[in-house]
Amino acid sequence: MGVSTSRPEKGICLVTVDFPPVNALPVKGWYELADTVRAAGRDPENRCVVLAAEGRGFNAGVDIKEMQRDPGHTALIGANRGCYEAFAAVYECEVPVVAAVGGFCLGGGIGLAGNADAIVASDDAVFGLPELDRGALGAATHLARLVPQHLMRALYYTSRTATAQELHAHGSVWKVVPRDELPSTALKLAREIARKDGTLIRLAKAAINGIDPVDVRRSYRFEQGFTFEANLSGVADRVRDTFGAPDTSGAPATEEAPQ
Repeated sequence: MGVSTSRPEKGICLVTVDFPPVNALPVKGWYELADTVRAAGRDPENRCVVLAAEGRGFNAGVDIKEMQRDPGHTALIGANRGCYEAFAAVYECEVPVVAAVGGFCLGGGIGLAGNADAIVASDDAVFGLPELDRGALGAATHLARLVPQHLMRALYYTSRTATAQELHAHGSVWKVVPRDELPSTALKLAREIARKDGTLIRLAKAAINGIDPVDVRRSYRFEQGFTFEANLSGVADRVRDTFGAPDTSGAPATEEAPQ
């Protein structure tokens, strides 16, 4: 359990996340992931990083139960800072990052996939931000990198998800394949990238980041300020305390993070 690395082929580093049962990462896990991705990018032997996950889904965001056990704001601050570091590590990785997304990609998973250089997804993959149902805000910065603005807003306000096929139609997912073909397809793309000159591919990554129209670190940090405001006002705790509880409002059901 945790974050591990392997080198399936020359020039390729595979970073695998494994936090059962649903890859909802604790504070320590976000920092571990950030440190691992940064180290992989610094290694001169690597020309591409593949970010993957074991288990039912790619990522279910932060560990809400860890926050609920904390009587203060230590876990919240840790999760916000940890996510910030992990998302930035993917974006700023010195070599391209291919995200291999299988199953659910929710909350913090959007931050990771949205900051990757390319995404390969399984045909059962779904992407979304259930933040408003969890007493949180954030990662609209990264969802906006995956879908057009108005769709991003609709998904954000409703907490609904989009399928891998829908994201492929928008051009943000490279390929959609059966779940059992996900590892090999991600590796195939990474192999093609890793064939490039190591120095040149690093220059290319820096150049492309430099022309991005949105400063993703500043944009996401701006969003996080509203998460703190929601917590200070008490609304976040009120919403978060309903996490996992049955819906008795009579409202139509929306997609929720897997339990």
